[in-house]
Amino acid sequence: MKRIKCVISYDGTDFAGFQIQPKQRTVQGELEKGLMNIHKGTPIRIHPSGRTDAGVHALRQVFHFDTPLDLKAGNWQQALNTVLPDDLVVKEVNVVESTFHARYSAREKEYRYYVLNQAEKDVFNRHYVYQFPYQLELEPMQESCKYFKGTHDFTTFSSAKASIKGSKIRTLTHASCHISNGKIEFIFRGDGFLYNMVRIIVGALLDIGQGRRNPEDIVELLKQKDRRLLGKTAPPQGLYLWNVRYEE
Repeated sequence: MKRIKCVISYDGTDFAGFQIQPKQRTVQGELEKGLMNIHKGTPIRIHPSGRTDAGVHALRQVFHFDTPLDLKAGNWQQALNTVLPDDLVVKEVNVVESTFHARYSAREKEYRYYVLNQAEKDVFNRHYVYQFPYQLELEPMQESCKYFKGTHDFTTFSSAKASIKGSKIRTLTHASCHISNGKIEFIFRGDGFLYNMVRIIVGALLDIGQGRRNPEDIVELLKQKDRRLLGKTAPPQGLYLWNVRYEE
């Protein structure tokens, strides 16, 4: 058996998320259907670095699978892209050691979130940014980002519907935002992210940008460990799984 690592990009618009769900179109479902085709009807299970929700995009998502077939990396990439739909593409393929695991070997993930801050709707970008028509002050949002850096319990910034039990402690090595041509880019890097964590953080930063909260409030919100203290979760279409980093 060989273990294959794949890096993929997908447009999340028409997927009901990454994970397989009954009677729903998912990224995992399309990948496993394609692999079963290549393996002439034999089911092949994939293991991703993590899941993304319905409507969330990925630039460099990673998964691995085990196969009895002896193909070169380039041939795997070509074969998969031949059987996959147009909104899902394999960017890289590598044959890896059997000890590699797409999820457990990951050292850092990067997410980016995009907000189009203008009054007029952009119909062509509605699936790829959060269109936010209200005035925002960027400086308080940028100041707030520094409070997220480091190791914290992110319970307040995690969905109350999260099924994962256990520690909500995560370490963020980078949190920033900047604006270009009316589009605000939020960048977050860390050792792991809780369910809806980035989208809840962005929602809080938008509140701060509107003057509804102060940057220092983040310290107290982290201490309180209570999701109910914050408002709405930012919508999925602005979120991108940007990269997953492994040890060289």
